This record gives sequence, C-alpha cells and structure tokens, in this order.
Amino acid sequence: MHTTDHTKTYFALMGAVIFWGLSFVATKIALTSIPTFTLIFARFSISALFFLTLILRNGLPRFSKKDHIFLFLLSLFEPGLYFIFETLGLQYTTAPKASLIIATIPIAVLILSTIFLKEKSSPARLASIVLSFAGIFILITGESGFRLSWEGSVIGDLLIFGAVISAALYIVSARNLGRRYSALEITSMQVFYGSLFYAPAFLWELPAIEWSQISGSSLGAVVYLTVFATIGAFLCYNFALTRISATRASLFINLIPVVTAIGAWILLNETLTMIQAFGGLLVLFSVFIASLPGLRAKTPEHILSK
Repeated sequence: MHTTDHTKTYFALMGAVIFWGLSFVATKIALTSIPTFTLIFARFSISALFFLTLILRNGLPRFSKKDHIFLFLLSLFEPGLYFIFETLGLQYTTAPKASLIIATIPIAVLILSTIFLKEKSSPARLASIVLSFAGIFILITGESGFRLSWEGSVIGDLLIFGAVISAALYIVSARNLGRRYSALEITSMQVFYGSLFYAPAFLWELPAIEWSQISGSSLGAVVYLTVFATIGAFLCYNFALTRISATRASLFINLIPVVTAIGAWILLNETLTMIQAFGGLLVLFSVFIASLPGLRAKTPEHILSK
C-alpha cells in the first residue's frame, strides 16, 4: 500500500471514530426536545433511504426469503433493541460512561461465544473478562455521590448494558452472514428493517409531539446523527476495511470513548471522576486484550457500531 493510500485509510478510520464518538453527545443534545422514538425513527428512516438508493445503483441484493426473515429477526437486536436501550440509557447516564460501557461489546461477545458456541476460553480471554467487569464496577460506583438505587444513573447504566447484550447477541448470531453478502447490502437491510421496527413507536409518539418546541440544536443533532454518525461513519469505516484487516481497524474503534469524553466535556460539561477514569482505562485495556489476534471471536465487519 502506498503512503497516500495509508493516509487516506487512517483519515477514514479517524473520521469514523470521531463521528461515532460524538454520536453519544449528539444523542443527548437531540433528546432535550425530541422524543426518544421520534429521534431514532428519523435517524434510521432517512439513512435507510440513502442506503437503499446506494445499492439500487448495482441492483437489489438477491437475498433469499429465508435470509430476509433471518435479517429481520437479527435487526430486532441491532439496530432495533440496541438503539432503544442506548438512547433511553443516555437520558439517565453520562455520555462518557455510556461510551465506555458500549466499548465492552467484544467482551460480551466472548462470553456469549463461550456459552452458546462452546468456544474455549484462554487465560487471556478470562483475564479480559475479569478486567472489564472490574472496570465497569469502578465506572459505576466511582461517580461522585454514588448510591445504589434503581433510578438515576444506575438505571441508565443498566439500559446501556442492554444495548451491549443486544449487539453481542447480533454479532454471535450473524457470524457467517458476511460470507455471502457485502457489508453494504447487509447494513442497508439492517437499517431498513430497523426503521420499520421503530415506526409503530414513532406513530404512537406523533400526536403528542410539540413541533414548535423542537430546538435548532436538537434538529442539528439529528442531522449529525443521520449524515455523519450513520451514513458518513459507515462509509469511512468500510472504506478502511477494503485497505486493512478488520483486526487493525477494530483497534481504532477503542478510541471512541476518548472522543466521547472530550466532546461531552466541551459540549455538555460532563466529566468522569479520577476513579471513573481509572475504571475506563481498565475497560479499554480489557477490550485491547480481547482484540488481540487469535483471542477474539470473529466479528462481522458490517456491524453498526453506532
């Protein structure tokens, strides 16, 4: 690969990391005046139109009826439940903490692969799982004024964990799908089926929406989530995957919580305590161990990280 190609590849990867990292911040801004399901439906319905238009240029993918059913069911996990849990969770917890919890998806995949796929767990795998749980415990309990209660940030953290489990279930179930279809084809169907999944909840919210109360900053956040965090990040990441391996590309994804922390500090005045920052470092280190070649479960390259 030439130096110019290297530069383009890493610029694309950093673009995806920045777009996805700031998506946590943009979601919190959008939620200040836009209802939960309206926000998710707007983001994915517009993105679905874009992706479907894109694949029409090369002809519709020839998914079998069985594959369509399988993709629809998988889409209930991601983007379906994943973004419901994440968006609801961000109403109660901070963006930096949420992004660090989301970063444990590879760890959840290791656990589910061991349980359901009977994959053997090496000492390094077990160490990454233990470190991640320790880091998450510190992240949650290290918050200033923390108290154990089924409300506030604790319920928010649990909802974010729901997003982690949803994504992990999708990844474990869709391991072999990418061998028959391209990332663009699969993601297009995911986004399309996801928007259908969110439509009933949007129609339920629709009569109560006060359109005049929606702020310009919230509308700007929706535009950002659609154009940059969904469409732009996907195109950047998949461009990079045509140039380097998924293993190398995934290491950049571990930088997302760093981008989120900086963005939340500047735009939302949200910060982590020193104790939480230590917990966050443990989480990122555990994910790094889980991402080492030969230790991680093979993950489909078309996963919607954000």
